[in-house]
Amino acid sequence: MTNNKRVEIKLLESEYWWGGVCRHGDQMPFDSSSKYRAELGANLWGNQGAPLLVSSKGRYVWSDKPYSFEFAGGTLILQDAQGEIIQGEGYENLRGAYLDACQKFFPPSGKIPNELTFKAPLYNSWIEVLRYPTQEKLLSYAQAILDASMPPGVFIIDDWWYRSNCTWRWDLEAFPKPREMVDWLHERGFKVVVWISHFVTSDTQDFLDLMDKGWLLRTEDDQPLIRKWWNGWGGMIDLSHPEAFAWFQNQLDDLVREYGIDGFKFDGGDPWLFRGALKCHAPHTVNDFCEDFERMGLKYDLAEYRASWKFGAQHLIQRTRDKEHSWGPNGMADLLPTSLVQGLVGYPYNCPDMVGGGEDTSFTDPNFKFDQELFIRWAQLSTFFPIIQYSQLPCRVLDAEHLALCMKMLELRQSIAGEILDLARHAAKTGEPILRHMAYVFPDESMETVIDQYMLGDKYLIAPVMVQGAVSRTVKFPAGTWKGDDDSKIEGPCEIEIQAPLSRLPRYTHIG
Repeated sequence: MTNNKRVEIKLLESEYWWGGVCRHGDQMPFDSSSKYRAELGANLWGNQGAPLLVSSKGRYVWSDKPYSFEFAGGTLILQDAQGEIIQGEGYENLRGAYLDACQKFFPPSGKIPNELTFKAPLYNSWIEVLRYPTQEKLLSYAQAILDASMPPGVFIIDDWWYRSNCTWRWDLEAFPKPREMVDWLHERGFKVVVWISHFVTSDTQDFLDLMDKGWLLRTEDDQPLIRKWWNGWGGMIDLSHPEAFAWFQNQLDDLVREYGIDGFKFDGGDPWLFRGALKCHAPHTVNDFCEDFERMGLKYDLAEYRASWKFGAQHLIQRTRDKEHSWGPNGMADLLPTSLVQGLVGYPYNCPDMVGGGEDTSFTDPNFKFDQELFIRWAQLSTFFPIIQYSQLPCRVLDAEHLALCMKMLELRQSIAGEILDLARHAAKTGEPILRHMAYVFPDESMETVIDQYMLGDKYLIAPVMVQGAVSRTVKFPAGTWKGDDDSKIEGPCEIEIQAPLSRLPRYTHIG
């Protein structure tokens, strides 16, 4: 243990590290050749972060507070620590290091998200209806799900269902009978989640009331802090204030009691939004504000987050940030690398963005062109994830040939859902990831740099195709016997090229 301002750790031979910023999974693992720096108390790049770094040689670094870290010249350099730096070593491999850190610093809660999360897809209204949701549009969307023979799942009513931010009352012009709508969805097997944030629309009576009570974040001269974000300009509720926190939570509980809402999509907890000089009720780092927002979700068994900090092994759903409808680094290519790191820093219930992408600017661009191949490969990639999420319905965007391929993936997901649920229950007891890095399961097989295939538990090897136009790919097999979905039998260790036409998601079962 140390609380020095600067700590240097010399990398061992063939040692690899992961952690810190999940969004940068495509730059991991870090090794002696890496040049990388991150300030965990400044920017988590729109996704989850953790004060945990784990090594393939059974070492780790942890702190309760943010710090900066750098890989350069074969050395891991830790500095700007806002709390004590704790080092662990002697745990043999990646799995050993992770499990020791988990048990000591973020022990599993014993809870999982609502079981429907694993048994059926999440359906998100965002791309389907964009910024103008109405009761009529959402009921039509739900009916289309049922008419397409897709299983009813968690139905997420995304942004703009309310009158104004932090006034969590329905826009009754767009939703004249919200309770009837929620009841209709429940009767057909859906759970219902609504989007919320901690921002407060500034030109409202609620803003003035919160200001008078001292429940808003303030500037240094004690004026309400007004910040520009993606929905305009607004104040920010001070969740470090116990009374403000209770007021906010009570509003959510009112939605549960009065309208039957089952959970919430919590958005906007990014630490960077709290940058700069500000005043609050209790001393806080920017990451502490993110934690306040996460703490609110612990009350519900359906709570989804995009931005998280240090809330490992809890029953919160963690999704990757909004992705473009593209094959590249801001699209599908990010999903697996980000998700692998999520699992290695304590977020087992991870969810890729909506199949086909969830960044609305992709779909509103006048030059937008829908890519059916991309949609199918995205659905394949997501099928064996802990949680899968749709917005655009396959029946509305795919021709008959591609629709059949997508429905095949939905059937496959239904067939494996029970095993995924079992892995979720295991994660609740142990903290282990559900979607696992190859090196986590096979520490002695030189799998550290493999980030285009993954394990579901310790049994299934999934090798999705993520390159446009590709009909084959190379798969690296660990030692043992592997039975393919194509009835092939492969003896590892080996590295071979396999055929993967658009109709196939390559996957293998470890049978010995």
